[in-house]
Amino acid sequence: MINYGRHLIDKNDIREVVKVLKSNFLTTGPKIKEFENNILKKFGGKHCSVVNNGTSALHLLGAALNWGKKDFIATTPITFLADANCIVNNNANPEFIDIDKKTYTMDPNKLEERLKKKKIKAVIAVDFAGHPCDWKSLNYLSKKYEFTLINDACHSIGAEYFSSKKYAINYADYVTHSYHPVKAFTTGEGGCVISKNKKISQKIELLRNHSIKKERHEWKYKIFETGMNYRISDIHCALGISQLKKVDKFIKERRKIADFYIKKLKDNDNFILPYENKNCKHAFHLFPLLIKFNKILLNKKQVFKKFLRKGIKLQVHYIPVHLQPYYRKNFSINRGELKISEDFYKKEISIPIFPGLKKDILSRVIKELKIIC
Repeated sequence: MINYGRHLIDKNDIREVVKVLKSNFLTTGPKIKEFENNILKKFGGKHCSVVNNGTSALHLLGAALNWGKKDFIATTPITFLADANCIVNNNANPEFIDIDKKTYTMDPNKLEERLKKKKIKAVIAVDFAGHPCDWKSLNYLSKKYEFTLINDACHSIGAEYFSSKKYAINYADYVTHSYHPVKAFTTGEGGCVISKNKKISQKIELLRNHSIKKERHEWKYKIFETGMNYRISDIHCALGISQLKKVDKFIKERRKIADFYIKKLKDNDNFILPYENKNCKHAFHLFPLLIKFNKILLNKKQVFKKFLRKGIKLQVHYIPVHLQPYYRKNFSINRGELKISEDFYKKEISIPIFPGLKKDILSRVIKELKIIC
């Protein structure tokens, strides 16, 4: 079965993990800080706090920023549940902002419309599929309306904005990563928060380890608030250190696959292909293909089934978060309120894209797309 995404592990990755398995530290050891330093060197920022996954990174950041019941936090509905869940799990209120028709990222104009009506404490914008948001506009709005700006860059590791790979922390106050196996590089499971604020980073690192404060060289420890166990192990970090060295190569291969798909599908009127702004370099974590189902006389479920019979597993990114039963019930969000996001969902499928995909597999995907659609 060919999946929409997967990891690529080589002998160097395995060797680095085995070294840790033979060492004195499997967790809370030297690989944690080494990985954090390497992330900062690659993506910029002053402080990095690695954790056990991207969801934990978002949750800890909200906790460190003291979100609460009276706070409204804006995000996009076209994202994984974690962005909205981290808001609710910090007792704050989600505000969903519709997407741009071309990039599928948060529309700054729609955000400003909301900002004029309601005080927003923070905005979590997502570089959907690997295409950077309009960060210049979002950064301008963050200063004008005085909110904290967060880049959920889980999709866009390795992307470029105005020729910079370190753009995320240059425009946002905080950046979160995920190192899940389908992402640009992997630790197995892992994530981080990149920050320019030392105090917030220290709070995150306290909270990720039960909020324990130890007395130097003694057995004593104290807590003044409750925390979580969101630590990442040295085993995971060793894999991350090795994988990070190859991230540019991985992105180059993803872009090559995307170019192949675009070349083969650009003349087919049944599809809408991913857009790339001239000031951006898409990381292609995903290849979101929009299908005009009304033209092919098939629905999404039928297309999925036909591909499964051919050994190709498609995916959808995403069911708009505001349409999930929990959010409709608890935050009074109605179908039709975010029309661009809902229309996007009706048409979108994600086709396979990951390093290591052979040309014969890519040709097979194209062949089936043309036959089925």
